[in-house]
Amino acid sequence: MPASDISHRSETAVAAVLPPSVRIRRRGHDGPSVDLEVNGEPLRVKWLGEGGLRQARELIGHQKDRPDVAVARRMSLAAREHLSAAGVGWVDETGAAEIARGSLVVSKDGHVPRSPRKPPHWTPAVLAIAEALLCGGRGTVGDMQEVTALSVGSATNALRTLTDLGLLHAEARRGPNAARRIADPDRLLDEYAAAAAAHMSTISIAVGVTWRDPVAGLTDAGRQWDHAGMTWAATGVVAGSVLAPYLTTLTSSEVYMEGKTGPALEWAAAKAGLRPIEGGRLTLRPFPTVTTARLATTRNGLRLVPWPRAYADLRVAGVRGEEAAEHLRETMHGR
Repeated sequence: MPASDISHRSETAVAAVLPPSVRIRRRGHDGPSVDLEVNGEPLRVKWLGEGGLRQARELIGHQKDRPDVAVARRMSLAAREHLSAAGVGWVDETGAAEIARGSLVVSKDGHVPRSPRKPPHWTPAVLAIAEALLCGGRGTVGDMQEVTALSVGSATNALRTLTDLGLLHAEARRGPNAARRIADPDRLLDEYAAAAAAHMSTISIAVGVTWRDPVAGLTDAGRQWDHAGMTWAATGVVAGSVLAPYLTTLTSSEVYMEGKTGPALEWAAAKAGLRPIEGGRLTLRPFPTVTTARLATTRNGLRLVPWPRAYADLRVAGVRGEEAAEHLRETMHGR
């Protein structure tokens, strides 16, 4: 996005959370930053993109260029906490804000739509290809088709879409063996995770369990699903606790199953001797992409989703979940 568009977007987001009587004047802009004057109070504002914990930490780490206010599409709870603790105000495009600068004090809740808008171009096939690439897959049509089992046309279109979005670099030569490289792994992961959250299925069931140890409990249930020939994989906090331990207490767990309907998930629960119950601590959902199922791995009997999917699901599991997600990202990138 051009710098002028970013600065205008930031200015608009700030203006939207202020009373109409407030006077706003732009004094200048520099890349993702814009200098405003709000009722005579200088305010340096910086665009933060998706507004996740990683971006907030990076912003806070730059002491010399720390703004007064950070603006994002939708600021996560963890990012809000870290910015507030560092004395940086924040605003997002849902209309939520917390600013305390001189005489300017703003505190507002946003308006979050019940069904998040799905990012354009991010189809299930594009999600599947992005997931495979983040797991180390080579960016050729042939390799992606082999990993995901998508058709040649779907794999080709998905790679082209990610290239058009600036997330992949295309080689000069063409053809099915021409490889594309990830332009920026962090950006691809962030945009994949945001799209994965927006595409999360509304179909799920909560199951009652009495496990003290969710990892051991899921491993036992998994043996019964394996015996029944059912495909499954743990995600979220349980997957994160195995791939990159961070949280000391696991109070809930999520599992992807091959069933695509509510009754199919209930049948899967019954195969493990479990039954649906309101407020149950185990959630069963359909597999979100073909890659999530095909690239799942097993550790000590526990089947786990690929790490990018665990990261995406952890990011929407509250403040501690997002912190665990960033720990997982740092762990996997360090390998």
